[in-house]
Amino acid sequence: MATPFAGCSEGKQTYPQDSTLAGMYQVLVARQQKQDAKNKADQALPPGRVPHEMTDAEKQAQKKQDRDAAIRLFYPIIERPKNQRMLAIMQMPIEDRIVFTANGSLPDDLKNQLINDFTPREKELWYEMGNSGSGVAASELMQAKLVRSILSERQLQEVMTDFWFNHFNVFINKDADQYYTANYEAAAIRPHALGKFRDLLMATAHHPAMLYYLDNWSSIGPDSPAAGGTKPGQKKNGKGLNENYGREVMELHTVGVNGGYSQADVTNLSKILTGWTIDNPQAGGEFVFDPKRHEPGTKQWFGHTVPEQGYEEGQHALEYLASRPQTAHFISYKIAQRFVADDPPPALVDRMAETFISSDGDIKEVLRAMFHSPEFWSTKTYRNKVKTPTEFITSVFRATATDPSNPQALVGTLQRMGMPLYQMLMPNGYGITADHWMNSSALVDRLNFSLALTNGKLGGIKFDSQHVLALGLLSHAGPASQPAPAGAAQPLTIAQTTVLTHTGLDEAMNLVEGALVGDIVSAKTNNVIREQVTAQRASQSNDPAAQLNAITALVLGSPEFQMR
Repeated sequence: MATPFAGCSEGKQTYPQDSTLAGMYQVLVARQQKQDAKNKADQALPPGRVPHEMTDAEKQAQKKQDRDAAIRLFYPIIERPKNQRMLAIMQMPIEDRIVFTANGSLPDDLKNQLINDFTPREKELWYEMGNSGSGVAASELMQAKLVRSILSERQLQEVMTDFWFNHFNVFINKDADQYYTANYEAAAIRPHALGKFRDLLMATAHHPAMLYYLDNWSSIGPDSPAAGGTKPGQKKNGKGLNENYGREVMELHTVGVNGGYSQADVTNLSKILTGWTIDNPQAGGEFVFDPKRHEPGTKQWFGHTVPEQGYEEGQHALEYLASRPQTAHFISYKIAQRFVADDPPPALVDRMAETFISSDGDIKEVLRAMFHSPEFWSTKTYRNKVKTPTEFITSVFRATATDPSNPQALVGTLQRMGMPLYQMLMPNGYGITADHWMNSSALVDRLNFSLALTNGKLGGIKFDSQHVLALGLLSHAGPASQPAPAGAAQPLTIAQTTVLTHTGLDEAMNLVEGALVGDIVSAKTNNVIREQVTAQRASQSNDPAAQLNAITALVLGSPEFQMR
């Protein structure tokens, strides 16, 4: 195929020989040509004429038209053998290809059914044609995170990596961060998740993902050579001092909003950190210190006079923040809030902070102090924390030993539940307290997810309720893994179940609840499960497998399973 695809009229390049790759470029060229034609028409409008913008009604009509067309094109493709589907897509007329692959045209359930059977290369071609090629790396990163959180045998490592990423949050969709974020988690967060807090803070401060996200890479000292003689407080060509990172590194990363700093401290720390930048971020450059951008002279910060030392000024300032008692308390509070309670006991936080200081910020020692505390094992904090959507999905797969064979479907689920991975825009990260995640709508979403999973309607993921029942049998055979709180209903043994229950339904419920929750759930929850399964028996064939799926889904969606 000799048709040019970049600089078409000039013939600078030709399409690749690979037919599927050529088909992808045809779509990209057609999209660009359509945009170029629109731009040319807009520029040719008489003075005063405004280019036509679609109304909301027109946009909705176009969206419906594209959706109907994509659904119509889907069924002939899905009927073909798996290894022929991408070739069949590439044989569509270009306009059909554009509509079919456009992001948002094909309903999620149909799209997941299709791309779940694609090879990795075919998936990349699909996303490129959908004009979301830059999202391929992000999507794979999200899938990898979920697979690791579900299957890893180093759960504390995974939990703390997730905790620290949220603490030192960056937004993957901010330009260059779509390429930096994977390395940020792998190189800055994960290796230090159970190490010294100082090293973790330094790693995040030096990483291009953080420098770009909070704009420190573009910050220029007002009196620096790079400022070009601008007056203090003024910007030249849109460039100047940026206080975003200077503020957030104190408010969110170290001493906390009540850490004793002033606005002047924010400004002066931002000056101290000028010159901490990136060598060509659009090309994936690394951290570099640029002395031409650094604010010269001494600075007054946190009650200290900081002498002019270039790069070392920022290094010493971050080390100082990492060692502050305010930081020890703030970090200890957040860790206790993640593991123990939304409002953790002050005495526990104080002891953890003391350990932080005495161990030079050793995260493992702080965790050990918390795990060995009486507050951690208190009945007051037993099942006290509501799971975030990510924790909920992870716990469903781990508790039921289900293979996450289609992690892309789980990525989409988290999007719908309001917790898309790596996509929290604000620097304070996702909330970890109940008020952010527990409401009637969230419970409905989680129950619907559970029903879809147990009935095999979640992206082709296979679910085995009988395996869950077997887990319940095994859990009853030995001692409970941890004591239930005083006054809570105790799990029933098989012998007790035989005596106290009269139906297979009750026995199955007890076993599933024992496997998934660890305790017998409330009478209210049990009544709901009985009513739903009884109604299913009346409206459908008396299929034991379907009833077991329903029991499992209802336990997974129960209020008790939402707690940890």
